[in-house]
Amino acid sequence: MINYAVVGVGYFGAELARIMKEQEDAQVVAVYDPENGETIAKELSCDAEASLESLVSRPDVNCVIVASPNYLHKEPVILAAKHGKNVFCEKPIALSYADCDEMVKSCEENHVIFMAGHIMNFFNGVHHAKELINEGKIGKVLYCHSARNGWEDVQESVSWKKIREKSGGHLYHHIHELDCVQFLMGGMPEEVTMEAGNVAHQGEAFGDEDDMIFITARFKDGRYAVMEWGSAFRWPEHYLLIQGTEGAIKLDMFDAGGTLKVDGKESHFLLHESKEEDEDRTRIYHGTEMDGAIQYGKPGRKPPLWLQGIMKKEMAFLNGVMHGKEVSDEYKPLLTGEAARAAIATADACTKSRMEDRKVKLSEIIG
Repeated sequence: MINYAVVGVGYFGAELARIMKEQEDAQVVAVYDPENGETIAKELSCDAEASLESLVSRPDVNCVIVASPNYLHKEPVILAAKHGKNVFCEKPIALSYADCDEMVKSCEENHVIFMAGHIMNFFNGVHHAKELINEGKIGKVLYCHSARNGWEDVQESVSWKKIREKSGGHLYHHIHELDCVQFLMGGMPEEVTMEAGNVAHQGEAFGDEDDMIFITARFKDGRYAVMEWGSAFRWPEHYLLIQGTEGAIKLDMFDAGGTLKVDGKESHFLLHESKEEDEDRTRIYHGTEMDGAIQYGKPGRKPPLWLQGIMKKEMAFLNGVMHGKEVSDEYKPLLTGEAARAAIATADACTKSRMEDRKVKLSEIIG
C-alpha cells in the first residue's frame, strides 16, 4: 500500500486525490489546504493537517502530491524532499528556472522521485504522434506550431490564475504546449523571441497578465516552432501542428482528434482514450462552459470527462512508478523534474526576450 498526502485540494487537487484513492494499493491519508482541507478530508475520510510541516513529516506518507497555486509550489516540494518523501507537483513546477533548479536538486540530493504534472504526456494523441515521428512516418520534424487562443469575458472575481505574480500568466500556467513541443522536437530550442501584450483586458475587472503571446523558437539543425497563447482572440483555436519532410501531424484539441497526412492522404486517430472523450471535449469547446480554448476550474466543480480520463492515466502512472513499475527512457525525464525544468528555462528565456526586446539564447538562462 502506498500512502499519499495532497497539498492544495481546490478544483484540480481534490480530483487528483479522489482519483488516487481509487488506484490499486493506494490511499490518501492526509490533505493540507487552509481553505478547502476540512471539506475534502471529510469527503475522503482522511486527515486534514494544519500545516505543511505536519503533513510532510508524517511517517505514514510515501508520496506528496502538490496541487497548490503555482507560486506556492516551491516550499512544499523542497520540504517534502527533505523529509524523504517522493513528490508529484502540478505544472508549472515553479515560476523561474532558479526555483525549478533548486527544487530538482533538492529531490536529487534526497533521492526521491520528482514527477511533474504535464498531462499532455498522457494524451493518446501525443503518444501516437511521437510513435509516428520515431517510425519516420513524417520524416525529419522541421516545424511545430501550437495555438491556445480564445476570448475571455469579465468573470465574477479576478482569479489568482490571472495574476502574473501568482500564476505566471498564460505562458507559465498553460505551459503544456511548450513542454509538448520540446518533447516532440527532442529538447529545448537554442534561441527564442517573444512578443506579448495586454491588448483587451485592462482595468480592475481583469488581472495583469498578457492576453496575447507570440513566440518564435529556433532549434538546432535549423528547425523552428511558433507558439501562441491568449484570451483576446474572438476566433478560438487550440491545436498542435507538426510539419516534417515527408508529412504532417495535427493534434486538434478544439475539434478533438488527431490527423496524419502523408502523400496527400489523411488518416485519423483519437486524441484521448475513447471517441466519447473526444466528443465530450469537442462539445465543451464549442459550448458555453468555457471561454474558447481558455479553461479555469473552480473548487467544487468536477473536471469534464476528457480531463478526468487524462488525470486517471497520470495518477495510474505515478502509482505504478511508486510500486516499482519500469519506465521507458523516453519518460524517465518526467520523474526527475528535468523536462519540467527545461520548459521553465524556455519560458524564462521568452520572458527575458519580451522584457529586453531582443532574441535570447537558452544558454543565458541555463548557463
